[in-house]
Amino acid sequence: METSYQSQDFLQVLSRISPLPANFQERIMAQLLTEHHPAKDLLQQPGDISRQIYFIKSGFLRAYHLDHHGKQHTIWFAGSGELMISARSFFTQRPSEEYIETLQQSILQSLTWNQLQSYYADFPQANLISRIFTERYYIQAEERALFLRTQSPLQRYQLLLSRYPCIEQMTTTVNIASYLGMERETFSRMRSQLLRYKSSIGLPNLNKKK
Repeated sequence: METSYQSQDFLQVLSRISPLPANFQERIMAQLLTEHHPAKDLLQQPGDISRQIYFIKSGFLRAYHLDHHGKQHTIWFAGSGELMISARSFFTQRPSEEYIETLQQSILQSLTWNQLQSYYADFPQANLISRIFTERYYIQAEERALFLRTQSPLQRYQLLLSRYPCIEQMTTTVNIASYLGMERETFSRMRSQLLRYKSSIGLPNLNKKK
C-alpha cells in the first residue's frame, strides 16, 4: 500500500487523520521498531503472513508478484514518508501472495498486527485511523486499475513522474515498465521519445543519473 504523504514523522502522519492523546502517542513511540535495511532486502515473500506495517523514514520500496511464467509485476512503489503494507494478508492474517523489497538502503519503522489490535481495544482513534487507511487503500487499488485501463502509456508515465520525479534513479526500467503495465522495450522507446521532445524545447531531464 502506498499513501500520499510527504517525508515526515510517523506520528505526524497519524495525527493528520485524528489528534492522538498523549498516552496513545507514548504507547506508539515505546513500541515502534526502527529497522535499517540494505537495498534489495526482501521484507516479505509469498506464503508469509504479513505481521508488520511499515513507515518509511528514508528509502524506497516496491511490492510485486510473480505470474505463472515467473515474470515480475510491480504492484506498488512507496518512498520516504509513506506506508507499505501487504493489506490483504495483514488484515486477514492469511498468507500473502506478494513480495515486498527495499530498492534503496532504507530506514523503516514498524508496528505489528498484535500491537494494532491492542490499540483498537484501548483507543477509539485507532479504529478511526485504521478505517480511513483501509478506505484509502481500496480507493488507490481501484484508481490503479482505472489508471491501467484508461490512461495512455505516456499519461501513466507522466503521472508516475509527478509522484516520484526521481524514480529512475531509485529503481530499474524493468520495474517501472512492469508497474506501468508495458514491456521494457515499449517503455524505453516511449521514454526516449519524451526525452528528445523535452530536449528540443529546452526542458531539463530531471531523471538523468549523475
